[in-house]
Parts: sequence; C-alpha cells; structure tokens
Amino acid sequence: MPEIAINRDWCKGCYICVNVCPRHVLEIDQESFDHGFHPVVVARPEDCTVCRQCELLCPDLAISVSGEEAGGAPAGESHAEPPAPAPRPLPQGWATVPSPLPAGRYFLQGDEACAEGAIAAGCNYYAGYPITPASEIMERICARFAALPGKHVFVQMEDEIASIASCIGAAWAGAKAMTATSGPGISLMLENLGYAIITETPMVIVDVQRAGPSTGQATRPGQGDFMQVRWGAHGDYELIVLSPWSVAEMYTETIRAFNLAERFRVPVILLADEGVGHLRENLTIPPEVRVFNRIGPSDREPPFGGRPVPPMPVFGEGHRLLVTGSTHDEWGYRRTSSAKVQAELTARLCTKITDSLDEIVESETYLCDDDHLDLLLVSFGFTARSALGAARMAREVGYRVGLFRPRTVWPFPAEALRVVAAKSARVLVAEMNRGQMLREVQRVVPDARGFGKTDGEVIAPDEIWDAAKECLR
Repeated sequence: MPEIAINRDWCKGCYICVNVCPRHVLEIDQESFDHGFHPVVVARPEDCTVCRQCELLCPDLAISVSGEEAGGAPAGESHAEPPAPAPRPLPQGWATVPSPLPAGRYFLQGDEACAEGAIAAGCNYYAGYPITPASEIMERICARFAALPGKHVFVQMEDEIASIASCIGAAWAGAKAMTATSGPGISLMLENLGYAIITETPMVIVDVQRAGPSTGQATRPGQGDFMQVRWGAHGDYELIVLSPWSVAEMYTETIRAFNLAERFRVPVILLADEGVGHLRENLTIPPEVRVFNRIGPSDREPPFGGRPVPPMPVFGEGHRLLVTGSTHDEWGYRRTSSAKVQAELTARLCTKITDSLDEIVESETYLCDDDHLDLLLVSFGFTARSALGAARMAREVGYRVGLFRPRTVWPFPAEALRVVAAKSARVLVAEMNRGQMLREVQRVVPDARGFGKTDGEVIAPDEIWDAAKECLR
C-alpha cells in the first residue's frame, strides 16, 4: 500500500490536493482545526494510484507519496523535508551598498541609465518584451546581467502580459523585479497590475511613453499615459508614479522607484517618455547607493495586515502563504463575502500611501523666488525642460515666470502646487497630450489653462513661450 505523509505544520489549507486527487483519497479533516483552518487527512489510502498529483501540486511541499504507480513504475523521491532556504544576501531595510558600476562620469542614453539604476538598486530579475522606445532598457539589462556576479535572471517573454506576470512571480520568490514597455504594452499589463496592487507585490514598471492611441507612432514622443497609469486598474487603490526629465534622473529615479516599491510593497511606475529615453547626456555615478531591501516577517506574522505595510514573506522559506487576487484577510484567506474585510483591505491599500506623502511625493520649482509671479508654468518629464527654457525667455523680456515640476506625478503633489500657485496670477500647463495633467492641476487651480501637442514631436521652448504670451495678455 502506498505511504502518504502529510506534514500538518506545513499545510496551509489551500485544499489543492483534495480537489486534484482523482480517487478522493484525501479529505478535509472536519474534526481538527489547526492554524485557523481544517487540515487535510488521508481518508482512503487503499485507493491511491500513486499519481503523485497531490505531491507535485502542493505549494508548500507538505505531502510526500512513496510506493509504486499502478503500472509498476517506481514513484518519485519523497519530499519529506524541503531544501534549506537560501540566506538573504543583503540586510533588511535601508542599506548603503557599493555601486555596481564604477564611480565616475558616463555619457549614456536615458534608457541605458534606467537599466544601470535598476542594477544599482538591486534588480536581479527582468522579464520583458521588446518595444520601442523602451527596447534599449532590455538590451542593456541583458548584456549587464550576464557580466554581474551572483544570480541575475533575464527572460524575454512572449508578450507584455506574460512579462508582468513573470515579474510578480519572481517578486514572491524574493527577487527585485522589473519590466519595461511603452503605451501599448502598459495597456496589456493593466489586469495584472491590479493583481500586483491587491497582493502588495513590489516591482518596477518602466513606461517610456510614445505617441498613441493604440500602436500610434512607435518611435515618436508622447505623454498620453499620464491618466492611464494611475487609473488603468479598476477598484480603489493608490499607486506611486515617478517622472524623470533627464538622463541623471532616469538613473536616480529608477533607484527611488525600487526603494519605494520595497518600502511600501506596491508596484511603482517610472513614467518616462521617448524624449528622455533616447536623450544622451553626461551622468555621474556615485561610489555608493542607498537602497531599501525587503523586510521579511517574523514567525507567524501575517503577510497582509497587522501594520500599514506588512513584511513580505518569500515562497520556499517555510512560511504558510496564500496569495490571491480576491478580497482576503491578513493571512491571505479569501473573504469574498465579508464587507468588513473588503473595507479594511482597500482602506489600508490606500492609506499606506496617503499617510506617507512626505516620504513619497517630490516636486521642484524653478525661477519661483519672487513674491509675485506673472505666470507659473507646470510641466513634467521631457516637456518640463522646454517649459524651463520658455520661462527663461520670459525672464529676458521682463516677465516673472517660474516653473513647477512634479517628480512624483502620482500621488499628485497638490499641496506643493497650491503653495507656489498662490503667488501667481496665472497658471499654464504644458504637456504632450490634450490636457491630462491639466485636469489634475485644475483641481488645485480651477482657472489654469493648458497647452498640449499631439503631433508626435516634442514641444519646443518657443512654442510654450508663444502660449505663455497669450496668457500674459
């Protein structure tokens, strides 16, 4: 008779084994209630055919089957004991580590700087699909991973859906994971983005925007994903989205994206655009990098509650894990009929971000030291460079014009904008779309005006200056 061993201490009550057994050998033990659920018991061992589906599909290696299959072939080896977990390579929480790239000055493309920033932040898993204007990130990562010490995994996936799904799985296996794409790929990733949000999976998604909608113009610039990256997934949640405007920030903001993702257990989007991604500039690499490494749980600490940002366990390290996209309690158990659990879960997913705005939201002002401004320009990403040029043009002819630039576009820096906008007579928003950020600015400054451009070309400083002159009349 086959021998079926169930380690009740490892069983987490997922009941995959019960459902997959073709002969109903296993049952739920209604007499016992361990760890908050009924464990599994061997009810009819004489009916076992040694198909070993229960052993193969048990996510916690809690079942081992020994004996011979019905056809006489020997069964596989028993998995009575799991392999010892690998030690964490870095200290948990904040740490200062040497830069993987030797310190010094480099002349890099924005996409290349993004790849180097990811490596500096500790990225050791990348899954992606080539798409312009983000392909250089994948190419750089592929080449650099092969030369780095330790285990770094690069996978070219069949599409963007598989890419983000693979990164979610890698994150739960303990990796710092990243993927990069553009607008059409972001559209495909949105369903799994929602899954990453509700499962609180840290990862970084880079969106190098291009002209759209749909396939649009594959190599031309645009900023039409501003609203999509914030509101693309359904339901109530808060997301962190960063917007670099230079090659240097493609490096530093990628590092910040990883740190925020690990710190708050949330997917973070780096919202770049073709202008920044394909720009080439000097970049100074420091000798050390400040990074945040994932904090693991102590024994029997819930992975989805107990504190605003719960510690994150790793599959294979002995924790009982249930990871589901359905409404779940602090232990991961599905609670799809509980109004209380749904309310508490969505509230925490939001407040863990909104209660920490001082740590997350960053913005910058330029030429705004005057007590009164004739005009305040508001812009993000590559267009903000042209807006700064337009502000300098205005200064040359006597107008007091400044620039407000959000580096964190979601959560939107409304309070910082409100302070600087209070001393300006007018506000003009410049962006490579038809007014997506304008709508958010108008929540702070209702009479703000916009200047948008969607012809697949970057906005030049003189174009913003012409629009500014209309506002100044």
